[in-house]
Amino acid sequence: MLMRSKLFVPGSRPELFAKALASQADGLSFDLEDSVAEDRKAEARQTLKALFGTPAVAASGKLIIVRVNALDTPHFAADVQAVAQPGVHLLNVPKADTPEQVREAAEALVRAEQRNGVAEPIRLLLNIETPRAMLAAAELAGAHERVAGLQLGLGDLFEPLGIARRESAAIQQAMFQLRMAAGTAGLFAFDSAFANIQDQDGYSEEAALARRLGFLGKSCIHPSQVALANRAFQPDGQEIAHALRVVQAAADARARGVGAYVVDGRMIDGPFERRAEAVVALARRLGLVSQ
Repeated sequence: MLMRSKLFVPGSRPELFAKALASQADGLSFDLEDSVAEDRKAEARQTLKALFGTPAVAASGKLIIVRVNALDTPHFAADVQAVAQPGVHLLNVPKADTPEQVREAAEALVRAEQRNGVAEPIRLLLNIETPRAMLAAAELAGAHERVAGLQLGLGDLFEPLGIARRESAAIQQAMFQLRMAAGTAGLFAFDSAFANIQDQDGYSEEAALARRLGFLGKSCIHPSQVALANRAFQPDGQEIAHALRVVQAAADARARGVGAYVVDGRMIDGPFERRAEAVVALARRLGLVSQ
């Protein structure tokens, strides 16, 4: 999955849709939750339902995500029924704290797909944004086969607890814990939004940390953050060159019946080979190296 950047788009702002579809974001997260006023939620879900039936969505080539309202709101069931449409790839579920809630969301999604004639299963992206969800993150990750990834929500997680949003030690610990939880089920981990649009250095630093901790990409609340995320979550020339040397050395080692070997002064075996192969595959997909 390629999702270095995921741009939030309010479902109640159709004037932004065409620009978002033409942007450089790998994924678009159409939002029915926080960015939509209570009295406009029904309108927004119908607007999105109409959008997903247009050729422009498929032509964009983007990963399409919808963040619905939480299960304990009066909007969840109607949201899922409206937006579980062909062309939607992920349903982003906020504030699911228990495996039972994850299974409830998955079952509602399956029913909506059946009613709407969706042939390609839509998967779940779970927001981890409460203390309970963080402590149960590994259980949530394995609660249902439809779960594709876990997404960190630092604002919702930190603010009620009085934790400073920019406290580096807390950020690193939360990222690491989420990545380990996602890893238990073979899922991807996705990084949080960054509210200070003007602080591009801060965004880039947080994105770089997330990539070092194995995250797939980072949320963007403004188009100006898309390029920062794309740059942070793609390999640089040095990383690609090393990965290519590892891939070649691995092929040579297998031909010679050798298990572990040295590349660029580093001992290499299976886990490092798989990491190098992933880097090369991503670089090829982004056109950074020839096929």
